[in-house]
Parts: sequence; structure tokens; C-alpha cells
Amino acid sequence: MATTPISLKGRALRYLAGREHSRAELVRKLAPHAEEPGQIERVLDDLQAKGFISEERVVASVLNRRAASLGGARLRQELQAKGLEPELVRHAVAQLKDSELERAQAVWHKRFGAAPEDTKQWARQVRFLLARGFAGEVVRRVVPDAPR
Repeated sequence: MATTPISLKGRALRYLAGREHSRAELVRKLAPHAEEPGQIERVLDDLQAKGFISEERVVASVLNRRAASLGGARLRQELQAKGLEPELVRHAVAQLKDSELERAQAVWHKRFGAAPEDTKQWARQVRFLLARGFAGEVVRRVVPDAPR
């Protein structure tokens, strides 16, 4: 028994059922399955008009899932990679600025929980937080100085 191929709209809805996707992400994922030019845009226009695609919900979803463990720079990078409007990304990251120190302290405490015993451990802890996208000034305030 042959199965019928899934339509572009069906594929898009399947992706959206799993998590929020930006329009740019859906274009990228649906491109290999398009049969004619403009088909993806028509499908996505229809889904956006019906409220299935929302950049604001994508931002909220990413922040809800990732903000507790990442700093502003890394969150900005993830949001930009989703092809979201620069102003929307800028606004979302600005909202998190006030809580960056507390989030960095929570991440540091969960991962390390103790002051570094030497400069090697101090450098490791600093690199860890910087890689998570926390600002240098915040990292300096979170990681205790190593004994000399």
C-alpha cells in the first residue's frame, strides 16, 4: 500500500507541532520539498495569517527554554540564527540584562559551587561562563578570585 506524500503545509504543521519555528527556519526546512517556486511562501503566508507562525512566540519559547542557563550574547546568537527581526532580538536580549548577574551566579553555582583553588581552576570557570554568553563584567563579579 503506497503512502501519499506529505504536503508542504502538513510538513510545516508537523514542525510547528514539535516547537515554535520562525518563518526563516520553516523556509530552510521546507525548501527541499517544494515542487514549484513560491509554493513555500504561499503556505507560510497562510499559516502566518491563521496565527500558526509567530516570531514573538519563537522568542518567548527560546527565552523560556534557554535563558536560565545562557547569557545575553549567546541568546542573541541563537535568536539571530533563527532569522528573527533584529529589533525583536535586541528587545528580547535587553529585557534579560537586569537578570544576567543572577542567572550567571546560578549557572556557576550549579556547575562549580566552590571558589577556585588555583589560577587554572579560575580560568576554567571563567571560560565556562564566557562560553555560555555571559558578559565579561558579569563573569568577573561571579567567579571568586583564585588564591595567589
